[in-house]
Amino acid sequence: MNYSIVIPAYNEGKRLGPTLEKVLAYVRRQGWDAEVIVVNDGSRDNTAEIVRRFAETNPQLRLVENPGNRGKGYSVRHGMLKAQGEIIVFSDADLSSPIEEMPKLLQAIAEGADIAIGSRWLQAKLQTTRQSLHRQFFGRIFNALNRIILGLHFKDTQCGFKAFTRPAAQTILPLQQIERWGFDPEILFLARKFGFRVVEVPVRWGHVGGTRINPLVDGARMFQEMLRIRWNSMAGKYSGSRSSATAALPTAAAAAAQPVKTLSGPGPQA
Repeated sequence: MNYSIVIPAYNEGKRLGPTLEKVLAYVRRQGWDAEVIVVNDGSRDNTAEIVRRFAETNPQLRLVENPGNRGKGYSVRHGMLKAQGEIIVFSDADLSSPIEEMPKLLQAIAEGADIAIGSRWLQAKLQTTRQSLHRQFFGRIFNALNRIILGLHFKDTQCGFKAFTRPAAQTILPLQQIERWGFDPEILFLARKFGFRVVEVPVRWGHVGGTRINPLVDGARMFQEMLRIRWNSMAGKYSGSRSSATAALPTAAAAAAQPVKTLSGPGPQA
């Protein structure tokens, strides 16, 4: 089993170095056959230079460049469609969910999920540093709207830590329309449309300062994007075939049948 870890990055020069050190060291300790892809979203700092420097001594690390600043959703799609792994994970550059939590996602895939999404709220006690109360409030409103508008009954769609089997990624990502912060509900909406099994997995998570999301401005934009997702579906813009998109790829069941190396201790809870 081989893995791809995709990290979208925009002006991450201050924290990308420590992140890559942690991710690459963890991959080596696990003995995984894995590639690490950093997608540079038109950064104006030294993000790309940091990746190139690490790649000189870490051949499993790759830099993918966006055509300018296109947004997190575009970056995730771009990186995942460039990935070669049988299971593809994307993680935020700040590692708000530590890379050591990745085996929980892999275990869910091994047990039959097509997509495993990290969740901050299935077990809130796993949060090491919580968001401010007003961010939690807006998050709950956002989740309620996801249920009403898109029929997504997850406790947390926005955690930046998700794993996909290759067939699921290759079916969903080419149809993705949302390029910025509101892309997570879209890919989960598409997963449901194509009948992929999505499992929500409780993970450790800690709020990291320096986030670029403005709850009011970006919250309003994400609400508009929810409506756009619903409209796109009604207008037939998500037409496609799961079978045709994945005909040449291994099935999710075949991927799940492969052994997964996990950390010692208790596994993920259902």
